[in-house]
Amino acid sequence: MGNSALKAHLETAQKTGVFQLTGKGLTEFPEDLQKLTSNLRTIDLSNNKLEILPPLIGKFSFLKSLALNNNRLTALPEELCKLKKLESLHLNGNHLRQLPAAFGQLSALKTLSLSGNQLRTVPTQLCGLRHLDVVDLSKNQIQNVPDTVGELQAIELNLNQNQISQISVQISHCPRLKVLRLEENCLELSMLPQSILSDSQISLLAVEGNLFEIKKLRELEGYDKYMERFTATKKKFA
Repeated sequence: MGNSALKAHLETAQKTGVFQLTGKGLTEFPEDLQKLTSNLRTIDLSNNKLEILPPLIGKFSFLKSLALNNNRLTALPEELCKLKKLESLHLNGNHLRQLPAAFGQLSALKTLSLSGNQLRTVPTQLCGLRHLDVVDLSKNQIQNVPDTVGELQAIELNLNQNQISQISVQISHCPRLKVLRLEENCLELSMLPQSILSDSQISLLAVEGNLFEIKKLRELEGYDKYMERFTATKKKFA
């Protein structure tokens, strides 16, 4: 992409606060964006070939939305965690194995999409995020859901298409969790904590495509209580 094209994009971004440059084969984060650190509210560099997100990302202190879907990122810089106003972060289709240690400092984060990466566990850093609404960890390599998950504040947790065979009973303690997606994993019925049904806030549990027949779920203790929540929620949205 020529400099003049980039310049035009930068001028637009200066006025709108939105810098969007997708599917252009970019291999590097545009350094010229530094001139707009106080203007930009949205950056979308999805569908490119970025391998590195540079530390300068930490300077965009007014950034509310960052989308880097379908790039080649293997790691994220600690500086990303300085973005105190960031509300949505989309990193689907990269090669991420873990999140920066300070990720829990992204205190405004509401939406986090990490579908199609190489995560092996539910990152414990997520438990510090108080405003998290939706977390998408589908299509990773997660094998178990650890005890720390009980502190997760999310309303929806998507763990579809992983390799999960164990789930901590603590998941039923998540204070705001309403939607839990566990489709196409490696769960035996005996490994599904019954407290999810009998003693949680969860009103939509999606477990199709595991190692048990879905109708067996109805035989579990607490299924009636779950159905009460499910039906009440359905009525609310009807």
